[in-house]
Amino acid sequence: MAGNAIDQTRRMLSLVTYLRERPGARVTDVARAFGITEDELIGDLDVLPMCGTSFRGGDLLDIDTDGDRIWWHNPDASGSSTGEPLRLAADEATALLVAARAVATLPGLRESGRQALVRATAKIEAAAGEAAGASSRLSVTFESEGGVFADVDRAIAERRRVWITYYSPARDELTEREVDPVRLFVVGHTYMEAWCRLSEARRTFRLDRVAEIRLLDEPSDPPPVELRDLSEGLVQPAAEDPEVVIEVGPGGRWVAEYYPHDSAEELPDGGLRITLRTPDPASLRRLALRLGGDGRIVSPAALADSARDAAREALAAYGE
Repeated sequence: MAGNAIDQTRRMLSLVTYLRERPGARVTDVARAFGITEDELIGDLDVLPMCGTSFRGGDLLDIDTDGDRIWWHNPDASGSSTGEPLRLAADEATALLVAARAVATLPGLRESGRQALVRATAKIEAAAGEAAGASSRLSVTFESEGGVFADVDRAIAERRRVWITYYSPARDELTEREVDPVRLFVVGHTYMEAWCRLSEARRTFRLDRVAEIRLLDEPSDPPPVELRDLSEGLVQPAAEDPEVVIEVGPGGRWVAEYYPHDSAEELPDGGLRITLRTPDPASLRRLALRLGGDGRIVSPAALADSARDAAREALAAYGE
């Protein structure tokens, strides 16, 4: 996804500068400073040794970790003291120019970065000669989540509040709210973590459920919040949480996508038998009502009975 690549590229560029100034930095401290998990940091460190001014061994970044500290053995590889100027072959110049033009069209790129990229591309074109002409006949396009990612990314960078209309599948409704974005992250889908002014609490919003978004002039001012460790997933039910079993027909298979679950067994009619854990089983009554004929709660028995009673009451009220 284009937005994710932009986010990771920015982080890794900052990481190079950060590590240069902090030899032997602790993994936990660096991950905390960048607002990412230690696993995400280790993933970045696995990529950095493939970067440098050329593919010759001495020019690649020699960065490694023992799991506790991070060591950079050749920090001069990215500095101005690198002796030999960078030379690009025709195929390297073509690839670089095509990539630069494609990145310049991404909605997540800030205007200052776009202008810098255009200037750099012009310099490369002048130096590349005939290769620049070949690159102009090639183009690359990226898939992205549209303007939502770009607007949230801009709001975070400029510390601005945003107004959104957001679809809640649990309530099957759109709500309007103002939020102070804290960060973007990916766990299967792309999410925004933010301080919600409607509920006055930290909330997580899936970007593909944001129907509308508008940047506000009011500055973002979320209260200090400790970033959650997302290495085990977005929702992490505890082993001691009560178990709930739900059976859904083909029209209710979406439940397995929206609700974290322990298992989802196929049923002969094309439906699913879903087993999940939740600290508040009663909160699933609304789900049962929404499913209607497309699903039912199987266990625990008390929850199944209360869901049926709620359905009867709703039908009775509808008939009055």
